[in-house]
Amino acid sequence: MSNIDQIPVRVTAIKQVAPLIKEFTLEPQDGLLTPFSPGAHIVVEMVSTGSGTDKHSYRNAYSLMSDPLDSRQYRIAVRLQDDSRGGSVYMHQQVEVGTQLKISPPANLFAPEWMAKKHVLFAGGVGITPFLSYLPELQQRQAEFELHYMYRSKQTGAYSAELQENLGSGCSCYDADLGNRCDIAAVMSGQPLGTHFYICGPEALIDAVRATADGMGVPASAIHWEEFAGAKPGLPFVVELSRSGAELAVAADSSLLETLESADINVPNLCRAGVCGQCVCDVAEGEVEHRDSYLSDREKQSGQVMMPCVSRAAGDRLVLDI
Repeated sequence: MSNIDQIPVRVTAIKQVAPLIKEFTLEPQDGLLTPFSPGAHIVVEMVSTGSGTDKHSYRNAYSLMSDPLDSRQYRIAVRLQDDSRGGSVYMHQQVEVGTQLKISPPANLFAPEWMAKKHVLFAGGVGITPFLSYLPELQQRQAEFELHYMYRSKQTGAYSAELQENLGSGCSCYDADLGNRCDIAAVMSGQPLGTHFYICGPEALIDAVRATADGMGVPASAIHWEEFAGAKPGLPFVVELSRSGAELAVAADSSLLETLESADINVPNLCRAGVCGQCVCDVAEGEVEHRDSYLSDREKQSGQVMMPCVSRAAGDRLVLDI
């Protein structure tokens, strides 16, 4: 997200919708926002109030959950992560009504396949958010769909009551704190030919649905998933940029992409979660700890490319061909 892409917005409302989830309403400082397609996300830039080395910026991707045609405002929901590097803590503890933020234009890596005969949606916790933007258009198109929403009411059970009220039998809720579990295989079996399955939530849920689909012979093209896990911390290392000879220190709680951006090196990116492939960089020297879901095993083994949004050096030094 380069500076010219950034859209200044103001936080106009904050709601605690679950013990670990806050919902934020963002309105433009001028004019209207861009309409978006169901499943789109934005990247929110957050700059801490510290100074010098204490000042830190975070850029996290969040699904848009508001009506895609409402250009007056965007709404996002942020789960307070147990292993947060700072972004979700910043949103929960430092952002107030009136706070000004910068966001990227909407991008979409998780759009519904509108030619599908039926849509089956699996949501886990805050993974419900992209599906909230699906619902208006699914209903407008009178598309056949069903939503399966898994959560813990003591932590992440936002929106379950209104979804059940609005969708009736089209929404099945599973509260793990009450011992209710979704039988994924039972849900997926017996669906009509041409059904597409969508998953958003923790990695375990995504893996479970994909494994079940694989066992049932469901075509890979009918399975769609999205996970905004974001970069996880690691050991600090030094990155050298071969074309300029510049050296940058990557802190334990910063991603390589964030470090490059802080040095005003623009690297194209969309998801910041190792999924979209936009930020791929050539590696000149050094061993990589690959953490992405985009590169093939062969590409990872080659050691010639990496995704700096989530992957890091496996040692104390890395040289990029940029």
